[in-house]
Amino acid sequence: MTADQTATVLVVDDEPQIVRALRINLNARGYKVITAHDGTAALKAVAETKPDVVVLDLGLPDLDGTEVIAGLRGWTTVPIIVLSARGDSADKVQALDAGADDYVTKPFGMDELLARLRAAVRRSSVAGADGAEAVVDTGSFTIDLAAKKVLREGREVHLTKTEWGVLELLVRNRGRLVAQKQLLHEVWGPSYETESHYLRVYLAQLRRKLEPEPSRPRHLLTEPGMGYRFEA
Repeated sequence: MTADQTATVLVVDDEPQIVRALRINLNARGYKVITAHDGTAALKAVAETKPDVVVLDLGLPDLDGTEVIAGLRGWTTVPIIVLSARGDSADKVQALDAGADDYVTKPFGMDELLARLRAAVRRSSVAGADGAEAVVDTGSFTIDLAAKKVLREGREVHLTKTEWGVLELLVRNRGRLVAQKQLLHEVWGPSYETESHYLRVYLAQLRRKLEPEPSRPRHLLTEPGMGYRFEA
């Protein structure tokens, strides 16, 4: 059995016949198969089981597949192959822009899907183990990158979309300096790269909400004149 055939595949689809066909074909080739019937279960399964590849339908009952992709890309680089009846080029572009690695349109040929799956597993093994964790516990507060939530003393902390964007980028790069320009570009957009005062305002807000002593932060750190760093 080759290395790629010992891989774990998460199949996310709410059509039982598709799930059954994939499970039979993948098991027959030595893959370990995990299944999820909706987006919420998929996010939880990736965090708990760390699959080598995700095969994802876009038309899920609770979340759109692109939301699942975005949720995963907040913390993991696991290869994602979209398997969808949506054949329009705009849907493909949206899924790929969200972070999918490949796109197969239903109805699909099993041989083609298996070939793309093998390629995704090879890319995954070349990239090495994905050391990212979905949940980061600082001791003061807990960040769930998959669920896009922050808990402090057992209660969820309300963050605005922009506050979450800043925090997520810092946490994904924890321990490393994130330059002011990069933060502004990725959270606000390329036309805001010189608006460094935005960062001062939003970091102050995050510290007030998350740090035990906002005036003496332990986790959301400033590197004067350069950028910011998150330390767990």
